[in-house]
Amino acid sequence: MNRINNAFENGKAFIAFLTAGDPSLDKTEEYILKMAEAGADLVEIGIPFSDPIAEGTVIQEANIRALAAGATVAKVFDMVERVRTKTEIPLVFLTYLNPVFHYGYDSFLAKCSEVGIDGLIIPDMPYEEKGEILPYAEKYGVEIISMIAPTSEERIGMMAKSAKGFVYVVSSMGVTGVRSEIKTDLESIVDVVKKNTDTKAAIGFGISTPEQAKHFSEFADGVIVGSAIVKIIAKYGENAADEVYQYVKSMKDAIRK
Repeated sequence: MNRINNAFENGKAFIAFLTAGDPSLDKTEEYILKMAEAGADLVEIGIPFSDPIAEGTVIQEANIRALAAGATVAKVFDMVERVRTKTEIPLVFLTYLNPVFHYGYDSFLAKCSEVGIDGLIIPDMPYEEKGEILPYAEKYGVEIISMIAPTSEERIGMMAKSAKGFVYVVSSMGVTGVRSEIKTDLESIVDVVKKNTDTKAAIGFGISTPEQAKHFSEFADGVIVGSAIVKIIAKYGENAADEVYQYVKSMKDAIRK
């Protein structure tokens, strides 16, 4: 069984994101372990890329810092391999199609399996084109996570039916980033997802406060937070461990029953 299922076994899941290599890969390793210790149920690891089109300024700048510090796909794999010797928390890569394509689909998915990556989120891969990578993912037991946005409309049910791992419900239009208010009718989207699949649904994009996390976890199976964590790491750099721990703990506490 894929470890992703474990994230949703004990109530609502808190899914935390950070950019690998910001401020360094050693610190990324430390912060992943800190987030697991604080109660995160799954960690998304962003592979730094020069053109992260789905990301807002906060994560774009984290990508730039990570690349400038020397982060590469190969080094990120090495870091994950070290993390996996210390924790069984589910780990998912968020990456763009370009790095995967250049690494080679078969080689990339084989390496994911080897180091202990459980799933893959590729924001710039349209649902209709995931067939070109799916055979390799299935071969190596890595789940391709579907992203369902408010613009998916009549395709939501179809996309949900084939979803694996968990469904990433995008909360709002635009790029990632902290939002003070999210106005999308997410409850209706989650309802359509749940009518079409038993795969768990988690909401991401813009969530940053315990109040938001609690609200969305009332009808979704989990919440995903990225930019707010990346902002903490940007602010405290090499000394962010305790701040990250306290933030993740506060968010996890908010969604506990």
